[in-house]
Amino acid sequence: MLLAAATTTRSDFEAGTGWTLRPEGACLGEVCLPLPASALDGDHVDVRVIAEHTGMPLLHDEQHGIWALGPWPGSGRTLVSADAPELRLPDLDGNEFSLSSLRGQKVLILAWAPY
Repeated sequence: MLLAAATTTRSDFEAGTGWTLRPEGACLGEVCLPLPASALDGDHVDVRVIAEHTGMPLLHDEQHGIWALGPWPGSGRTLVSADAPELRLPDLDGNEFSLSSLRGQKVLILAWAPY
């Protein structure tokens, strides 16, 4: 879930994550994780508190003012590591390009297939 701030509305949080915020905590299907009272203030959700108590990864890019909340580790949809495998592919000129040449930089990999 991408956010412009570390707080959001209850409805946006629930729509973006699939979690339901109930009195007993954050619930996803049969799983409910208790949350402290500081996680909710009326309709406002403090994503930092929820990330801390659920184990969801939360990243902040200060330069662009973006927050990113990742999936709950118990969902089975998380990566084991953030290390990408070494990729070596030809560039548009036919020269070999290595993904590791971009180490330390933010990289977006877009894959497309016609089938």
